[in-house]
Amino acid sequence: MDRPNTRYVAVGDTDIAYQELGKGPPDLIFFGGLGFHVELNWMIPDAADLFTRLASFSRLIIFDRRGTGASDSVPRNAIPTWEDFAEDASAVLDAVGSNSAAILGTIDTGPMALLFAGMHPERVSALILVGTYARFLAAEDYPIGISPGAFDQVIELVAAGWGTRDLLRLVHPSRANDNEYLDRLAMQLRSTVTPRSAAAQYEYLERSLDVRPVLPLIQAPTLVLHSKDNAFIPVEIGRFIADHIDGAKFVELPGGDMTVIGDSAITIPDEVAEFLTGSRPVEIDRVLTTVLFTDIVDSTGQAAALGDRRWHSLLDSHDEAVREQLRRFRGREIKTTGDGFVASFDGPARAIRCALALNEATKKLGIALRVGMHTGECEVRGDDLGGMAVHIAARVGALAAPGEILVSGTVRDLVVGSGIEFSERGEAELKGVPGSWKLFAVVEASGSA
Repeated sequence: MDRPNTRYVAVGDTDIAYQELGKGPPDLIFFGGLGFHVELNWMIPDAADLFTRLASFSRLIIFDRRGTGASDSVPRNAIPTWEDFAEDASAVLDAVGSNSAAILGTIDTGPMALLFAGMHPERVSALILVGTYARFLAAEDYPIGISPGAFDQVIELVAAGWGTRDLLRLVHPSRANDNEYLDRLAMQLRSTVTPRSAAAQYEYLERSLDVRPVLPLIQAPTLVLHSKDNAFIPVEIGRFIADHIDGAKFVELPGGDMTVIGDSAITIPDEVAEFLTGSRPVEIDRVLTTVLFTDIVDSTGQAAALGDRRWHSLLDSHDEAVREQLRRFRGREIKTTGDGFVASFDGPARAIRCALALNEATKKLGIALRVGMHTGECEVRGDDLGGMAVHIAARVGALAAPGEILVSGTVRDLVVGSGIEFSERGEAELKGVPGSWKLFAVVEASGSA
């Protein structure tokens, strides 16, 4: 799915940024919280996948509330109230022509979603709450809340760690060892608000808001999702919400990710789809795709010549260059192989042009690649691909010369008329693959994918 355009709606003197994608019914408006950014979200693979999957069964509306993301910022002495947030949400719904929508609220926007549903029942067809609370702080009649001392520590942690790997490792334990993911997400957080502004907004929202009286008034069908091992908002707080809304459904998610991305992004769209439409999206277990293998030529020799430190630094630069080109040409990283990548593309011409760009990018680093490619039916195994098409692409890649992009005859036949030229490399038997295969090397490509 192509990234949607960002538009703005004026709310008084404030401009609110929003996007819409997919087709309803139903309409689903995502209440983005602090750190949300309608533009930069698409640079986070988990977030992009989450929105794409939500938009596969709804018209998805996402927006940055005032004070964060691409919308107007606010000074720390003028923190937006929940009434401001409700005004922003109403304006966005009006701008897209939505009279009634399901709401998805998470973390700091959960209380606001509850208040909006209570105050505007005619505009809310359903309510989905993820990892959020009706009250954050403990009270005599609410022992499951966070103690004042622990709350002060959370605010200090936000002020000191906003936009850093250390804080994000706590928020996204499933991605704790993925530094590229953490750095990309950290950059997004820093682009939304400053650390002290983040701490001030959380302080206001989590210390002052208590929407428990609203819970019995919620009329919309409600789904509450909460990670079992959420370290910041215990699962009991989420279960409390479901217990106090008539007919609400509670689903405990595995893991400890605090937000809608990370491992939670795998489960949430299916739960939301079933809740809103009555059925989960059909799982596609076999797809026709173009598989691309890359391999660094003589990686062992280079590692020995450079030494561990310099080699690992060069390998990091290689990985970054490859991932940048995969993003540019809309390829999907399947996995790494230590000194290479496996990726898939929905079009062979785009895969070839990505391979050409990969060769140019890694040549600047002093690295030569072998690249192999085949188009065929693959088995989808979670995030991985399997099947004979994957083996063929790997075997083709193993026969490529340094700096060469070698493709099967299937790929060559599928891109006829695309401006891509090939030279014949004859027929070859591929280990473990029946028959002989015509192979072709990419010479050049004109035009665009």
